[in-house]
Amino acid sequence: MDIQSLLQTLQDTTLATLIRESDSGFPALESLHVIGIALVLGSIVVVDLRLLGIAAHRPGALRLIKELLPFTWVAFVTCVVTGVLMFMANATTYAQNPMFLGKMGLLALAGLNMAIFHLGAFRRIHEWDTNLPPPTQARIAGFSSLALWIGVIFLGRWIAFV
Repeated sequence: MDIQSLLQTLQDTTLATLIRESDSGFPALESLHVIGIALVLGSIVVVDLRLLGIAAHRPGALRLIKELLPFTWVAFVTCVVTGVLMFMANATTYAQNPMFLGKMGLLALAGLNMAIFHLGAFRRIHEWDTNLPPPTQARIAGFSSLALWIGVIFLGRWIAFV
């Protein structure tokens, strides 16, 4: 089975058809997706600004990360679930949309950036936790994260218009 057939099969499921043909299904999912994005970006921006050396209301980066990470993950999972459901409704179209493909690419890079941060600077956070500015590796991770997530949102909004 080729990818196009697989996408068509996914799009032809009862759930995808229900979402696509419902007057409120897709808009409701999109609304939840946008709320999730706002929460993901909001929590990530606070951490990224701290990684860039802009002091937050908390004295240390580790405490800030530990307090915000659960909210970030819940919001991210919400975005993944709603995003998958919206994708299912129009899988064959989205799979050919350059803005959608770009968004997925930037999401992958954001995940890679997070992994590099957690395998690098984060392992030594006790050495620099309350220092301003943080080490260069942490600042690069913060800047990259901001840029990537802004790109994800920008491309995500353009999906409907391409």
